[in-house]
Amino acid sequence: MNYIGIDKKALESVASHLNKLLASYNIYYQNLRSFHWHVQGSNFFDLHHLFEDYYNSAKLTIDEIAERILTIGHKPDGSLHTYLDKTKIKESDDLLTDREMAKQVLENQSELIKNMRTVIKEASKVEDEGTIDLIGGMLSAIEKKAWLLYSWQKKQ
Repeated sequence: MNYIGIDKKALESVASHLNKLLASYNIYYQNLRSFHWHVQGSNFFDLHHLFEDYYNSAKLTIDEIAERILTIGHKPDGSLHTYLDKTKIKESDDLLTDREMAKQVLENQSELIKNMRTVIKEASKVEDEGTIDLIGGMLSAIEKKAWLLYSWQKKQ
């Protein structure tokens, strides 16, 4: 039964790009957890709470992306080695300064934004409005987070 009305084969590219986004989000999430644990310095209170908010949000987003892949009839990737192979986001070093951590998070967010735009383009080709809607909401949320972090970095 084709309960969403789009051929499963037509959704292969969408699923592939969603899996790349899933991979990127998982590495972003782990970087945030590490930064939350290791942040020190004069920005500790700002960043410790910010990183926790960001990783809690990322955890929910990861689940939504994986469930969307399942909804369109495909399998979400689930191993760390696969995530590391599929993303341009790299595991971050634990020994960064507070400002370097914030810079790295912003760079990770920029990569997520690129991934999301690619997913939306692929989903548009097959009229996958469900994916477009889901990722569109995620896109506006991460763009706002990136803007807020960018603005915070400008202080000093």
